[in-house]
Amino acid sequence: MKFRSTVVVLFSVMAMALFPVLSFAKVAPASFAPLVKKHMPAVVNISTKQVVKVRRQSPFGDPRMDEFFSPFFGGAPQRERVRQSLGSGFIISADGYILTNNHVVDRAQDIKVALADGRVLEARLVGKAPEIDIALLKVKAKALPFVRMGNSDKLEVGDWVLAIGNPFGLSHTVTAGIVSAKGRVIGIGPFDDLIQTDAAINPGNSGGPLFNIAGEVVGINTVIIAKGQNLGFAVPSSMVQELLPSIKKKGRPDMGYLGVKAQALNDEMAAALGLPEPIGALITAVVKGSPAAKAGLRRGDVIMELDGKKVLDPGELPRMVAFGKVGKAVTLKILRQNKSLEIKAVIALRPEQKGK
Repeated sequence: MKFRSTVVVLFSVMAMALFPVLSFAKVAPASFAPLVKKHMPAVVNISTKQVVKVRRQSPFGDPRMDEFFSPFFGGAPQRERVRQSLGSGFIISADGYILTNNHVVDRAQDIKVALADGRVLEARLVGKAPEIDIALLKVKAKALPFVRMGNSDKLEVGDWVLAIGNPFGLSHTVTAGIVSAKGRVIGIGPFDDLIQTDAAINPGNSGGPLFNIAGEVVGINTVIIAKGQNLGFAVPSSMVQELLPSIKKKGRPDMGYLGVKAQALNDEMAAALGLPEPIGALITAVVKGSPAAKAGLRRGDVIMELDGKKVLDPGELPRMVAFGKVGKAVTLKILRQNKSLEIKAVIALRPEQKGK
């Protein structure tokens, strides 16, 4: 009897210990079928044609001979070739706006969109943001099914996600997985801030939606690491939503900049500055006439925070000011000569975008 009581007590303690974890866990639904049925009609197959110039086969049978004779015959002969590609996308409004990856439609002369109901429509490129690999298309249609964009900032590592796309031309393929990591930087560009997922993503999935279990799009599937398994990456929806208005209106994104060059701190630098750890962005140069210059930032200042968010390294700065900040004042917490200061700077449009 005593043994039985001990077992009951132990079981009760274990149950109490596990209850908080179970009660707050985001459990996967018994089936993803209702989500798929509701949102699959808004996922599209995108096919493109691109005319490219390729070198003809060497008439001499030796490329080295081409190099020798090219000054006399005007270079190696070229011919035009039609390149076809497939990708995915998703409808974000009933009047036919569609999001996809920029690399899916880049330099395409012809873009066709196949809807879930079997219709194939011509699409035009409205605008693009190569910086984060997104493009906005438009088809002439009304009352189309569409999906809603969610807040990717609320995603947590371990949350369930669902991908729908057209891998290898296999229309409307559904895969599920979890968020493996957030804020991944894999070297695509200076604004890398990707969602990593183990949901199966393959060639042809590019531009397709990544859903949370509420049926909201939290990412645009964009790239995989071919040598790995279950290593897929998506552009966060929150980043995309910041740029959509300007892409729709101007055909390009309005992206902000601060105007500093910065380097990371090492342990010795951090110790000299009285910092417990080497975090922050040490300013090495301030661009003349930039928002940073106008705000009074100086060479040697260390930017510690931007609008209350820690700046862990210099690579984060471009991303922190690029999206949704143009024309807005940000508060910078800096370290100058071992003194903590707060400085406000008004973020400006990136110089290369002015006048476009």
